[in-house]
Order: sequence, then structure tokens, then C-alpha cells
Amino acid sequence: MRSDPPARGFETAEFATRTRRAQVLMAEQGLDSILLLSEPDVRYFSGFHTLFWQSPTRPWFLFLPASGDPIAVIPEIGAALMRQTWITDIRSWSAPAPQDDGISLLTDLLSPLAQSGARLGILKGHETSWRMPLGDWERLVAALPGLQIADATGLVQGLRMVKSEAEIAKIAHVCAIGSATFAKVPDLVSQAMPLEEVFRAFRREALLQGADDVPYLVGGADQGGYEDVISPPSRRPLQTGDILMLDTGATWDGYFCDFDRNWAIGHADDLSRRAYDTLWRATEAGIAAARPGQTCRDLFHTMQAVIGEMDDQGGDIGRLGHGLGMQLTEQPSHAAFDETELQAGMVLTLEPSLSYGAGRIMVHEENIVVREDGAELLSTRAARDLPVL
Repeated sequence: MRSDPPARGFETAEFATRTRRAQVLMAEQGLDSILLLSEPDVRYFSGFHTLFWQSPTRPWFLFLPASGDPIAVIPEIGAALMRQTWITDIRSWSAPAPQDDGISLLTDLLSPLAQSGARLGILKGHETSWRMPLGDWERLVAALPGLQIADATGLVQGLRMVKSEAEIAKIAHVCAIGSATFAKVPDLVSQAMPLEEVFRAFRREALLQGADDVPYLVGGADQGGYEDVISPPSRRPLQTGDILMLDTGATWDGYFCDFDRNWAIGHADDLSRRAYDTLWRATEAGIAAARPGQTCRDLFHTMQAVIGEMDDQGGDIGRLGHGLGMQLTEQPSHAAFDETELQAGMVLTLEPSLSYGAGRIMVHEENIVVREDGAELLSTRAARDLPVL
């Protein structure tokens, strides 16, 4: 039975600690401030949590100074909610205002920095995005001659990679919800059931189990294996001999789980059983290898060595897992190119995959947190052998 959920939200001390850690790194890296423009980064430092980001109409900004508390520059419609966070300096405008969507407020805020030739950090790198029009950014920079723009991607992503215990508790809770939902699949799924109905049943069950939302649910089903795992579900009914996979990204209090499960319908062919066994052992090797001091590259090669027993081409997925938290996928990547060193507190997915047979693929995924003495599973470990429904 699941334990009671953790408290929603965070204590003010959590955000203050995140901000002070960022400011220490800013001083070390010669940054005088950082401007944040994306939902997870704004939320990470403020606690501002809303689905209103789904609308692309309005931009939202959070300014991190070299010292002191962050400053919010946001549309007036969000001011009341922002006042419920620890942020006290809130500057707002009536939005949308295409001719001046916060640009005047930002110009006033940043002008002293421009006059002193200060360095403003923004996130420019991989897995980042901006929620403002490029034209507005160009107008802002043109109005601030002397302001130096620097890349703060590594600083912010590095902080977000290592989770606090309060964050880990939320992820563990949503992983427990996901695990309980997967455990119900044998009761939800039957032969001849259309795949899109399987998806609907899974989403309903996840909500009943306590998920706030299931914004991500993908998978596939076909004879002896599936060919892709990102297409929308079809009306095709499940048939004897199918391999079914569901991969869920359910959320609770703004944090994701992200793992999958595989089943055979009616019976499993030998090749699919072998693929499942290979991926289960690859995941087991990854769990054993996920220790502080190892790198994501090490983790990739550890899992790939097992996968190579059956798929010597290694597939072309590109990576075998990633970071997890406020986003379904976060830095780092378990890939040959990523030499990020594992640290205690990192929450990761282990996601080995392989190709087999005539165009078939199989994916296996678990969620873990790295501890000082090794990995701790957050998802309930998948069955040792391919389950048959």
C-alpha cells in the first residue's frame, strides 16, 4: 500500500536555497544576473506552477540578480498566483500587448546592468527554449547597448540535475502511482480491445490512482513486436501474438514519472522473450552501475554491452535514458557523447532498447535516484520474464 503523499509545493527555504546556490555559481562564472524564460526554469526558482503556460500568447520572465531575491516580470493575469509564492517583487503589465509585451519593464530592469557593461546569463544550449518572440528579444537587446549576453545553460541545468529530498519525494510518489497503474493493466486489457481504448483505460486508472494528469502516454502493439512507440494509438484491436508496450509520463504536483512496461497478448514468441530478457538484464546492469563518480557515458556502455548480445548494431535511438523531474526528459543523457558525472540526488531513467526480427523494436524503462551507495529504484521493478495477458 502506498504511503501518504508528500505535501504539495515547497517551503520557502527550498527556493531560497536554490537561488543562493545559483548566485554562488554566478559569482564563480562572472555572471551578474540571469534571465529565465521557460516554464520549468521559472518554476524551479519561484514555485509559480500553472497550466496557463499551455497558452503561447504571453511571455513570462524571472530575473535572478547577483544577490537578493528573484524578480518576476509577468502578465497581470498571473500576478495573484505569483503573490502566493515567495516572490515579493512582481512587475506586471496588461497582456497580451504585442507592441510591448513586457519589453519596457525588462528594459527598465536591465538598464543599470547595460550601463555598467554587466553580463546577463540566458539559457542558449541543448534542451532549452524561449517563451518570447525573437523579434521582441532583438528589440530588447537593441535597447540595452553595453549589456553582455552569456550562456547560463550549464549553470541552471547543473542545479536542476541534482534533486533535493523534497523533489525526490514527489517523483517517488508519482512513480508509485505509475507502478500501481501498470499493476492494474491485466484487469484493464483484453484481447480484441482497440489500442486507443487501452490508452483511455490506462489514463483513467492513473487518475484514479492519484495522478494529477497523464500528459504523456505512448506505446505500440503488433504481432511479435512493435515498430514504433510514438505514434497515436489506432483502432486496431489487440490480437493473440501481439507485444504491447505502454510508456507513461504521469504527473503529480508538477513532477513526472517516465517508465514503460511490455506484455505479450495470449502468448509470447521466443524472439520477443529473448529481447525482453536482454533488456531486463541491461537495465539490471545499469542499476548496478549508477553510482556517484560514474559518467553517463559509462552507464550507456554498461547497458549497451548487454544489448550487444542480441543487437550488435546498437539501434539508432541515440541514448539509453535521461534525467527526470519537472520535465519528462531533462539533462543528462545516457549516451556515448555525455560525460556528465553522476552525483547523489540525480533522478534518472534507464531506458535500454534494441532492434530484433523483421523491423521490431523493444524498449524497457525504469526510474531511479542515485544515492551515495548506489541506485535506488523509484519505479516498481518490471517482471523478470515477459508477462502474458
